[in-house]
Amino acid sequence: MMNRISNLLLLLFLLPLKTVGQEDLIMNVDARNTISLNGTWSYIIDPYETGFYDYRYRERNENDPEAYWNRPVTENRWDRVEHGYGEKYTLQVPGDWNSQDRVFKYYEGTVWYQREFDLEELQENEKVFLHFGAVNYEAHVYLNGKKLGSHKGGFTPFNFEVPQSLLKKENNFLVVKVDNKRHPEEIPTVNTDWWNFGGITRDVNLIRVPETFIQQYGLHLQENLDLKKAKKLNRMSIDGFVKLNKVDDEAEIFLEIPALKIKQKLKPAGDSISFSLRAKDLELWSPKNPKLYEVIFSINGEQIKDRIGFRKIETSGKDILLNGEKIFLRGISIHEEIPQQMRRAHSKEDARQLFGYVKDLNANMVRLAHYPHNPNMTKMADSLGLLVWSEIPVYWTINFESEEVLEKSKKQLKEMIYRDRNRASIIIWSVGNETPVSPVRTEFMKSLITEARALDNTRLISAALEVKNDEGVFRIDDPLGEFTDIVSINEYLGWYGGLPGDSKMAKWEVIYDKPLFFSETGAGAKAGFHADKETRWSEEYQEWYYKEQVEMMKRMPDNYSGLSPWILTDFRSPRRNHPVYQEGWNRKGLIDNEGTKKKAFYVLQEYYEGLMNKD
Repeated sequence: MMNRISNLLLLLFLLPLKTVGQEDLIMNVDARNTISLNGTWSYIIDPYETGFYDYRYRERNENDPEAYWNRPVTENRWDRVEHGYGEKYTLQVPGDWNSQDRVFKYYEGTVWYQREFDLEELQENEKVFLHFGAVNYEAHVYLNGKKLGSHKGGFTPFNFEVPQSLLKKENNFLVVKVDNKRHPEEIPTVNTDWWNFGGITRDVNLIRVPETFIQQYGLHLQENLDLKKAKKLNRMSIDGFVKLNKVDDEAEIFLEIPALKIKQKLKPAGDSISFSLRAKDLELWSPKNPKLYEVIFSINGEQIKDRIGFRKIETSGKDILLNGEKIFLRGISIHEEIPQQMRRAHSKEDARQLFGYVKDLNANMVRLAHYPHNPNMTKMADSLGLLVWSEIPVYWTINFESEEVLEKSKKQLKEMIYRDRNRASIIIWSVGNETPVSPVRTEFMKSLITEARALDNTRLISAALEVKNDEGVFRIDDPLGEFTDIVSINEYLGWYGGLPGDSKMAKWEVIYDKPLFFSETGAGAKAGFHADKETRWSEEYQEWYYKEQVEMMKRMPDNYSGLSPWILTDFRSPRRNHPVYQEGWNRKGLIDNEGTKKKAFYVLQEYYEGLMNKD
């Protein structure tokens, strides 16, 4: 597809590039020959989208001097220019705009980002791609006055090929139109319970690759591997694939896993190849032993290195099995947010802070809600031995009757899986959260589950479901549970309805013979507010809630396989408007927005410590 687009550009250079598909996404960007475009960018706030539309509200012509993607130039003192970029108005990339200037606090709309860059001379057959880790929500990308393409989706990566003829050695003029407005037909839709951080929120890189290069690859334990037999024989089977950017009959790929003494030459058929390997003395990845192997792919002078763990996740009746052994998920839910600075998380340091809290909690698992988090999170989870639930933002009340919305959901699902398919830590792909039961919704979600399995059959598939309370009897019979690998539910008995003590009489009925996972449970508390346990918003109320929840969990049916309470830290939400206890914060965090651990933190920490000692 990219090659066809590039050829068209050579013939019709004035036409913009089209949006790339997921199959053109380049994975493992950190291992490539890259030039970082992070840093200081200039910006223009454009709530009326003046730089995009003329006064008749028609999209501006590409060469229109008033289009904000064009460099504003004045040759005479009487020339009229009504836009410009400069040092007075700047934003840091990666980063959300909301936390960088008070003018952006609640802003939803268009902001134009601009920066310049230089580029040394390219080789004749070298290709260049512009890669974005994420832009929330809709991005239109222009280089030197030409449109490269557009992308929708605030939490997944995308890239565009840049024709060599468009690049200059100096002063390349890069502009990105970023729009974070909410719409009913988008994913997520208009109604959420988190802050709509706008901006270029993850890394931006120029990628330089050979004419033929590896676009995607995957390595994992063979799906139907008999682990007992493999361990006895000390011989594991690894399946893999490599996809090139194009058909190349002369291409030769070399694969090395030095620690396993594996060296293999691969000859693609067409643009891809699937293969199997045998490995001796292979250590399986697990929370107790997060073993990662250096993997090296080489082609045409490009060497791509990755660190990949090998493990098997599956279910057997009512149990979740990791490497053939039953495992209990001691989890916690996380938003991609650094509460002390009221901003979107993005860096390795941010991941280290959040996972430091997780380790203190004695957790072995995180639910990264309600969207794919940045790759620093999943890569660090690999190295720390944290199990991961990764999710797309099919959230609450999207339009389940719309084929367009379904396709947008599938697109984000593919981009999530393509990016992180080699992360051993990820054991669950989630296709949504708290979607209201109806036949059309179930078919919509079933379609996503089918898509996820077709893309990756080595992980579990789930979705966070709601459960109804019928006078203290909780019956889990959502029809979507028939199609998921585990039944995951969100439950707030004692916060949304009743008091925490009501859980003593709660009865649970599950119609599915599958593992049961509590994907959310929690209560709010304002850190530092102390009262008796029945006073809502006090730390004592939240502590009471967690104590009762822990006791209820001990009485769960035998398919109870874990939980990820809501949530690790307080996070920003415009829905939360109590002037004393919330002030724009969802207060269900076990840690407040200043990093202070609430009393409930220690209740869950003690529960997890007891479970950990039984492992």
